[in-house]
Amino acid sequence: MARKKIIAGNWKMNMTPSQAVNLIETLKPLVKNDDVDVVFCVPAIDIIPAVEAVKGTNIQIGAENMYFEEKGAYTGEIAPDMLTDAGVKYVIIGHSERREYFAETDETVNKKVLKAFEHGLTPIICCGETLTQREQGVTIDFIRQQIKIAFLNVTAEQAAAAVIAYEPIWAIGTGKVATTDQAQEVCKAIRDCIGEIYDEATAAAIRIQYGGSVSASSAPELFAQPDIDGGLVGGASLKPDFGQIVNYNK
Repeated sequence: MARKKIIAGNWKMNMTPSQAVNLIETLKPLVKNDDVDVVFCVPAIDIIPAVEAVKGTNIQIGAENMYFEEKGAYTGEIAPDMLTDAGVKYVIIGHSERREYFAETDETVNKKVLKAFEHGLTPIICCGETLTQREQGVTIDFIRQQIKIAFLNVTAEQAAAAVIAYEPIWAIGTGKVATTDQAQEVCKAIRDCIGEIYDEATAAAIRIQYGGSVSASSAPELFAQPDIDGGLVGGASLKPDFGQIVNYNK
């Protein structure tokens, strides 16, 4: 069975609650496409108005992060059932910015992945190499390590439902895009790694996104690759252009 493409916007630290609602109203008619799953991953404070604003549309709301404990003395953090109760379906885990600025590790990513599954949230698990790692030729080794640790103690059934986002760090917000061949090569290596951990059926089911300066012009070629099942889109998800990315196949 063909995997359904998933195209998610990662809003990062942008949009106040009222701006979020305005943007959703602008994007609603532009992102209609039943061939793909459309997700807006929004800042925590925007989640409740965003869930309300997308009711009756093909858009689902995701969170940009969550903590791996149920509740407790973790000032400023958000628990998984807070997300599910608000109507969230997806959560980004281990984005390179979280790793770089907030000291997230492969081990905390794994804890969050397990907790997301426990609560019926679909994790969008991020991986990706730096420019130095790319130049040193260790990209595949490094990403295989990220994937193996992220999926520790995750069942095959859970893994099949997960989303992985491959984002070369050197291509995020820089305007540089990995070539289609580079993106496909790594996404295939990720799928092969999942096949090694689990089996071919799990590898065939899991959806792998490419992220890193995806644009309306680069999307069709990227998403046509056999192992690229959509995109995790940053800056372009805040603009009407996102409609063209979602409708790359039209």
